[in-house]
Amino acid sequence: MNSITIYGKNPVKEAIKAGRKIHKIQLSEGNEGKILEDIGLKTCVDNKDHKINIESVDKNKLAKEAKSREHQGVIAHCEPYIYSSVEVILEKAKKKQEHSLMVILDHIQDPQNLGAIIRSVEAVGAHGIIIPKKRASDITPSVFKASSGAVEYVEIAKVSNISRTIMDLQKKWLWVVGCEGDGKQEFYKLNYDMPTVLVMGNEGRGLSRNIREKCDHLAKIPMFGKINSLNVSTACSILLYEVMRQRLG
Repeated sequence: MNSITIYGKNPVKEAIKAGRKIHKIQLSEGNEGKILEDIGLKTCVDNKDHKINIESVDKNKLAKEAKSREHQGVIAHCEPYIYSSVEVILEKAKKKQEHSLMVILDHIQDPQNLGAIIRSVEAVGAHGIIIPKKRASDITPSVFKASSGAVEYVEIAKVSNISRTIMDLQKKWLWVVGCEGDGKQEFYKLNYDMPTVLVMGNEGRGLSRNIREKCDHLAKIPMFGKINSLNVSTACSILLYEVMRQRLG
């Protein structure tokens, strides 16, 4: 059976709410009632609407199944994440009659960073994320957990070539802004009240040279402390909220 194992109360709760097909939920023995309540299911018996097979297991078995001890007493075996497309992301903005706002990730490899970015994208109501097919984190159980379930509500497209995708979006009149420590302009001085793509670089090397050259503008986040860089997920959140601040007037 093609499935993914997700763990943690919020990821499992949001998977249920979003209608993801769940084959089985496993709960830590001795605390089933509280966990079921936390994930939105009243009891093991009162589960007719969702028709999910629920079983109690030893917490050590849960950790083994989840491959993590951060399971919070619950894991779900469910259908894997289905990726979207760039066209669907653009159409989502069109249907909402909003300027497109999407994030392109230039080979983000840490699942924790990807999950945190997904959470921020969902929080501001951005329309989607684009990631490369190779040399980057996929939507894994760790990403489900790090996003606190937000992955259920974000369109994520995988593409073969980030550079070509940027050029295709530019042909559709989207403004492409890369985030770089040595960017020429402070991020808050740019105008985002137009269809916008934010491009975030790899945790170690930042934006690749080819991607930097494709961006319409390179923005920097000013640093006033002794540390000269921010975590990529933090930087992405800062830019996203500046876009929304400007658009909300």
